[in-house]
Amino acid sequence: MLNLEINFATGRFHATPWGHHVNEGAVEWPPSPWRLLRAFVAVWHLKLRDEFPDETILARLIDKLAQSPPLFELPPATSSHTRHYVPVNDGKKESRTKIFDTFIHIDRPLRLCWNIELSDADRTLLNHLCENVVYFGRGESVVEIRLVENVKNFELNARPLTDADSLSENAELVKVLCPLSAGEYQTWRERFENERKQEKEAKERKTGKRRKKSGDALLLPENLLKSLRADTGDLQKQGWPLPPGAHFVDYTRPRNCFASPHFNPIQSGKDPTVARFAVHSAVLPRITRAISLADRVHAALLSLFKALFKESSPPQVFTGRDANGDPLQGHQHCQIFCEANGDHDRITHITLFAKMKFRQKERRTIESIRKVWGHGGHDVHLVLLGFGNANTFPDCLPLGIGAIWESLTPFVATRHPKTRRNGRLKLDENGWHIGSPEHDLRRLLLEQGFPAPEKIEPLSKGLKKFVKINQRKIHPIQFQTFRRNGDGRRSIHSPVGFRITFPQTVSGPIAVGYGAHYGLGLFHPLDKTKSMEKITTKPSFRSFASSP
Repeated sequence: MLNLEINFATGRFHATPWGHHVNEGAVEWPPSPWRLLRAFVAVWHLKLRDEFPDETILARLIDKLAQSPPLFELPPATSSHTRHYVPVNDGKKESRTKIFDTFIHIDRPLRLCWNIELSDADRTLLNHLCENVVYFGRGESVVEIRLVENVKNFELNARPLTDADSLSENAELVKVLCPLSAGEYQTWRERFENERKQEKEAKERKTGKRRKKSGDALLLPENLLKSLRADTGDLQKQGWPLPPGAHFVDYTRPRNCFASPHFNPIQSGKDPTVARFAVHSAVLPRITRAISLADRVHAALLSLFKALFKESSPPQVFTGRDANGDPLQGHQHCQIFCEANGDHDRITHITLFAKMKFRQKERRTIESIRKVWGHGGHDVHLVLLGFGNANTFPDCLPLGIGAIWESLTPFVATRHPKTRRNGRLKLDENGWHIGSPEHDLRRLLLEQGFPAPEKIEPLSKGLKKFVKINQRKIHPIQFQTFRRNGDGRRSIHSPVGFRITFPQTVSGPIAVGYGAHYGLGLFHPLDKTKSMEKITTKPSFRSFASSP
């Protein structure tokens, strides 16, 4: 058995199926084996020709991979698109044409399985080919491909439909472009040459003129390897409906493969408290700018709500104010958390959390947000991953469970330190300096209903000097800690990172202090007790635009 795993580094797969225009909004899924073999051939020509000069090994490997169509394990996925207006110059006139960039958002690797055995030489070459493939599909689909030995966890859910198989109720048919095997290609090539020869002789007999021989070496490659090398543009100019040596194979795939990644629709009457987005941009913003990005997301939600429903007063869940304009109590309205879940300190996800829940209009507004202004840089695109509650998204750190919590973003106190006239510090009954960041953090935690902490340790005093984001260590003063618009009490203290130890496990999110609704003062559990087995509610990708 041969098994490959394709990991999409950006979480997106861009590929237009053969015979479709890019603006049709179609994406190959599963990816065609023909496309994968072409990628291997291109990598050999560009990068490995000197290291593996024997072309017969490559031809042998291609023939083995073409013996039979592979089986796929399709990961949970959703389809989406972006729209771009491209300028078109016609002399002095300039117009704009709309281009759709359709893609599939994937949160786990794609796996392929062939029922073949490879020699050591073939496996060595294939391993080098996989290591050197940079993208698969269009250039935006950056990938890492590797051979996998252990296949116990494979759940193959897309396979060719044979004559003996029947289509199940939970499956659907899709045509996938696959290569002919070496023997099938030679049989097809001989039949095609005979038919072309007979057609040529018939025309000569009809016209009485002998046709000149034209250079058509590319028209009918002598083997599968040369067919894979053929330029797609040249094949289309010559009128080929399919590349020589390729044919469509009927595959079965899950009927709801784009409906939701392991998600169930939220039942009527159960409004979600969480909405989660994946973030995409040419240059992702740093986590140090979390409050700025969250502020722009908040402004976009208010603007979209007014545009969609023509109402002058946005809902309380977005504004945080009641009908009289007074601030709501209890932190019930929407909080916007930015997370850096990649290898660096770049924002990869945005989570909206509201204890008072998102109703129908709010959900439709959240679904409508596509991007926010890049603040002098690249625009930030948002892809909605789904709705749910605090137990829905296992990779959302602020919504975890634990007894020891540490700062994801620094805490900014809301009160000033208190001193007596003689300069002595004012202490409370527990010996805490009143108005200090530690005292203010403890007070705010108690106000939100958390148990009294056993210990509060500043990360900037002895324990650590930085807030740790993945492999990056960032000093709290590097974070933006002011909102350009909006009110809020803020002390004179510099931002501080903390580690909090509770006497028992508590559930997140924990976000306190100045800017807590915009991503500051955010904590995550160090002793994560929430796991995939504890998830009881699954996120929904159901559109609420037509909900009753």
